[in-house]
Amino acid sequence: MFTLGPLAFMAPALLLGLIALPVLWILLRAVPPAPVRRRFPGVALLLGLTDAESQSDRTPWWLLLLRLAAVAAVIIGFAGPVLNPQAARPGTGPLLIIADGTWADARDWEARIDRIDALLIEAARTDRSTAVVTLTDPPVDGPQFQPATATAQGLPNLIHAAWEPDAAQLEAFADTLTGDFDTLWLSDGLARDSRAPLLAALEARGTVTVFQTPRSTLALRPARFEEGNILLSAARTPTGSALSVPVQAIGLDPSGAERVLASVDLAFAAGDAVAEVALSLPPELRNRVSRFAIAATLSAGAISLTDDALRRREVALIAGGGDAEGLDLLSPLYYLREALAPTADLIDGTIADVLLANPDVIVLADVATLSEAETEGVLSWVEGGGLLLRFAGPRLAASDTGRMAEDPLLPVRLRAGGRSVGGTLSWGEPKALAPFADTSPFFGLIVPDDVTVSSQVVAQPDPTLAERSIAELADGTPLVTRRIIGQGQVVLMHVTANAEWSTLPLSGLFVQMLERLAVSSRTATTEETALDGTTWLPQAQLDAFGTLTDATSEAGIAGEVLAAGTIGPDLPPGLYASEDASIAVNVAGPDTVLTTAQWPAGITVEGVETAAETPLKGWLLTAALALLAIDVLASLAVGGRLRGPRADVAAALLVALLLGLSPQPVAAQTGSPAADDFALAATSAVVLAYVATGEAATDEVSEAGLRGLSDVLFRRTAIEPAAPMGIDLDTDELAFFPFIYWPVVANAPLPSREAYAKLNRYLASGGMILFDTRDADTARFGSGSPEGRQLQAIARTLDIPPLEPIPQDHVLTRTFYLLQDFPGRTDSRDVWVEASAVDAEQADGMPFRNLNDGVTPVVIGGNDWARAWATGQNGAPLFPVGRGQAGEIQREYAYRFGVNLIMHVLTGNYKSDQVHVPDLLERLGQ
Repeated sequence: MFTLGPLAFMAPALLLGLIALPVLWILLRAVPPAPVRRRFPGVALLLGLTDAESQSDRTPWWLLLLRLAAVAAVIIGFAGPVLNPQAARPGTGPLLIIADGTWADARDWEARIDRIDALLIEAARTDRSTAVVTLTDPPVDGPQFQPATATAQGLPNLIHAAWEPDAAQLEAFADTLTGDFDTLWLSDGLARDSRAPLLAALEARGTVTVFQTPRSTLALRPARFEEGNILLSAARTPTGSALSVPVQAIGLDPSGAERVLASVDLAFAAGDAVAEVALSLPPELRNRVSRFAIAATLSAGAISLTDDALRRREVALIAGGGDAEGLDLLSPLYYLREALAPTADLIDGTIADVLLANPDVIVLADVATLSEAETEGVLSWVEGGGLLLRFAGPRLAASDTGRMAEDPLLPVRLRAGGRSVGGTLSWGEPKALAPFADTSPFFGLIVPDDVTVSSQVVAQPDPTLAERSIAELADGTPLVTRRIIGQGQVVLMHVTANAEWSTLPLSGLFVQMLERLAVSSRTATTEETALDGTTWLPQAQLDAFGTLTDATSEAGIAGEVLAAGTIGPDLPPGLYASEDASIAVNVAGPDTVLTTAQWPAGITVEGVETAAETPLKGWLLTAALALLAIDVLASLAVGGRLRGPRADVAAALLVALLLGLSPQPVAAQTGSPAADDFALAATSAVVLAYVATGEAATDEVSEAGLRGLSDVLFRRTAIEPAAPMGIDLDTDELAFFPFIYWPVVANAPLPSREAYAKLNRYLASGGMILFDTRDADTARFGSGSPEGRQLQAIARTLDIPPLEPIPQDHVLTRTFYLLQDFPGRTDSRDVWVEASAVDAEQADGMPFRNLNDGVTPVVIGGNDWARAWATGQNGAPLFPVGRGQAGEIQREYAYRFGVNLIMHVLTGNYKSDQVHVPDLLERLGQ
């Protein structure tokens, strides 16, 4: 290869042909254009006359230049010019390509995939075996080297994570490395100490080259609430010139639509790694914010989810007899104010006033009696979702509230008087608290030894007392009781809110109990002891691009894992909830600082982005043909043979030739006649489709198989299918087809990322794909056949639900025919469908379970159904099935399975409605 700046020639020896251009100039100059011949009788008079001097005519210089340019374009074109050629890397052994695969890669992940693809193309030219690994999910058994073309097929499945590599996993991966190989490392640009052991292990195996972009990486820290403002801060790397980025507050507006509620510019001063800005929002708007995001930045690090630390609850505090001034330590509300002020917005006033403010919580400290109007107002507020927290005290103990009958604003009935050390219901000494039961919202909190109770109001025993007690003393006496009323709840602390009856308000346990009751929000720092024994359910999770997805179907997270805060596969960034509390797990922490990765002096560092190779041969040969066409017309014009109508015809031919030589887009345009014809053909009738694999023999069998099944459907059912169609997953619309047959070919390339997106939409919208590995005669489902491994690679990126072997009561066994076997060319019962619901129960009087009305999106097997269904144009079977009459019976059952399959796709689980027949008959009186 000969390189000249950004241009290279694959066959530079052919450029020597340019030396012949001067010779061609002389030859062409000597050959004049052919003269125009006209018959003129008067010429006979000139016969015999000679000129004293003769001079031959010459070809015009511009025509010579045109011809030489055409010849030069041909010579240069065949020399194989390439724009931006990629220099071949030294080395011939295996090549390991590593990508960090973190959230910091999200902003240019497509460019990284393109870079890896270019590296694999380069490796394929030199016949180097390759392996691609992401460090957020390293293989436990080490890299598996294979041909570069095979590795490239798995690139659509290469994904990055919203967390950073785990140090222990990197060390384990380093221990699996064996043999000699070179390494190409695509770094996310962030410094981390966990790289050092792995880098040392890679350098011991061969040369290491790093690809790292100098672009800026931003991480948004969790929002803080201080002195009435929201403080937003972010970290960046590298620290360079001044930078300003817009940060948006996103949440639900009053109509329930998500929108940008506020925006503020976050400015980095020159050389600063961290920037901070204050955002002031009214409480109503602040509580609607669900996340903050750096605008136009696709990265999980640019998102900061909000939780109870920001959504400050509005708490109304009301004390019996008022809140005495000057006696803070004796005030019923002093300790409540100290506990709630940092994390809640406090409201003072009468009950009538605070109900107008519609707070989240109302606290009644030793309030014994409410008026009828106040009782009705508070009760209506609780039923609508409010939390009423009551504390006992001398007033409540001395009143008759809740004595004779259950008070609507108390969780339990109370006994007259109270219980105290030396009182009527006497204790010998103050009582300690019992450990919290696993059914209590306080479960997992550690009870300090110095928390004791000397007095309390006592609950009247009744059958509901045990289930309403959520905290008890050591002797089993209820300390905290709760009753659910409508959408809200009433909670009674059987002691005072100050230290008069117990030491509970003096302890940190008091604050933790208020947090568990969702009276206050948790503090910004989550203590592990406060979350011990709790389970938190994922509500939403962030992917590496910062997209928030629903996670309510995911398993719960232990409080200890959540408190540790180590983001990874076991704790993805997102929002987690328990009872009425929520905790946000973000990529960046409150103290996160980003640092640019620095590599040892012996490591070569290159940029991630690179200009793509562009072969110029086709363009130059096209230009040569165009120049030659112009030369022909120019020669005719110079010779005088291009006049009158001939000129118009020549001009039209030249335009047509140039249009034919100009590059045309390969992909069909939206709304093109070809696309319209395809849509009409696919939707004019029921059409069965198959995936075109590129293997002519396989595609012919698929078409013949679906043609045979369509004929059977036409003869035996009300379905009248049209001719089957082959589809290209990249260019064709899948939604037109209710059913797609996919013959799995071992060496076929995997679908592109766009094709995977279309397939997932198709499966989610009710379509069905029959995956046929066609290997049931040589391998069982899940075995290591080439087709089975290819199916696993295909399915890795598909959104496929949990599967199970087809049960005996599945609707496919009775959609049209009653079946228990599903043979094709081979007869194996290893056919898999979507797993049934775990709670599906067998209906009374019916031999099958009560299933829902969904259609299994995938059916997987290897019985080679297309060959069993295949027929020729004359309707005769194309392939033998089994032997003799037994084989024809097997073919018949294969057709019946196909009929059941299509009927299931088109009608759903309507057969399961038979479970309702007894109820319908009973209602009809039969």
